[in-house]
Amino acid sequence: MAVTVIALAAVGCGKSSTESAGGSDKSSSGYTGKGIGLAYDIGGKGDQSFNDAAFSGFQRAEKEFKIGGRDVEPQDNESDADKVQRLEQLAKSGYNPIIGVGFVYAPAVKEVAAKYPKITFGIIDDNTVQASNVADLVFHEEQSSYLAGVAAAKTTKKNHIGFIGGVDIPLIHKFEAGFDQGARSVDPKIKIESQYLTQTPQEGGFSSPDKGKEATNGQIAAGADVIYHAAGLSGQGVIQAAAAHKVWAIGVDSDQYQQSALAAYKDYILGSALKNVGGAVYELVKSVVEGKPLTGEQRGDLKSGGVGFADSNPKYQAMKDVVAAVEKAKQDIIAGKIAVNTK
Repeated sequence: MAVTVIALAAVGCGKSSTESAGGSDKSSSGYTGKGIGLAYDIGGKGDQSFNDAAFSGFQRAEKEFKIGGRDVEPQDNESDADKVQRLEQLAKSGYNPIIGVGFVYAPAVKEVAAKYPKITFGIIDDNTVQASNVADLVFHEEQSSYLAGVAAAKTTKKNHIGFIGGVDIPLIHKFEAGFDQGARSVDPKIKIESQYLTQTPQEGGFSSPDKGKEATNGQIAAGADVIYHAAGLSGQGVIQAAAAHKVWAIGVDSDQYQQSALAAYKDYILGSALKNVGGAVYELVKSVVEGKPLTGEQRGDLKSGGVGFADSNPKYQAMKDVVAAVEKAKQDIIAGKIAVNTK
């Protein structure tokens, strides 16, 4: 079993980090690295969503392959230079692979990967870093969002639903596009509220539950009774506000019904549009440990299980017509009968 200790020094200006030592038989596979290096996106560990999904893959790989690891938090208002320094420190320390959680790491991964060609790097949610030692871990978010749209449109009592995006960027537009298309496949005349919390990540769109709560209150006041968020840590505020008003929320990335920090609100979490970030992290580590590192674009979709829709809430499972509609939509997308919009 790995023994976890608090690192005495933060890596590359990160707020905090943890480091764990691998088991005694880690060299049996031929793996010679120090372990996994994981650098979190805005919001950090504990967001119950995107970053925590990455951490779940980190933990699984540590345990299964009996290797060490270090995960590092971001700092507020940090620059690309801070990210470069963080990744370089992980590389100098011998971690392999090193994974940047989020598209904001693209410039840093590109720069540092070029300096350390023998180390495998991964970047989640970006496919622009094209290098022989980099795996671009991306997803068809629009497909899982389509399922969220079907679920919302089949569940609403007012034919009025809402979407809240963390930041107004192309990646989050994919979530909205799929959600909108899925909902309108059920009811072309459905009313859909749409709001982005900020224009840039630096303004806190992915890390401000208060912004999520305020936006949700506004959409509920306008008449929406099912709210889907793609807003990272800000989504906690969305879920809290939905529960306070006794309307449905739909989570994102992780199965938010299962998150302990959201337990008080879970009765109002209809489901979650899943993105298997943890699985992508695990598979990249596995490939490195086995000596066959993944590189290039690795895109998860409904067919591969890279995205999906969580149905953990028994109240959702009891809605047989909703469950059936979502499952049919899923199979139609997999079969190619439905092409999901990305814009």
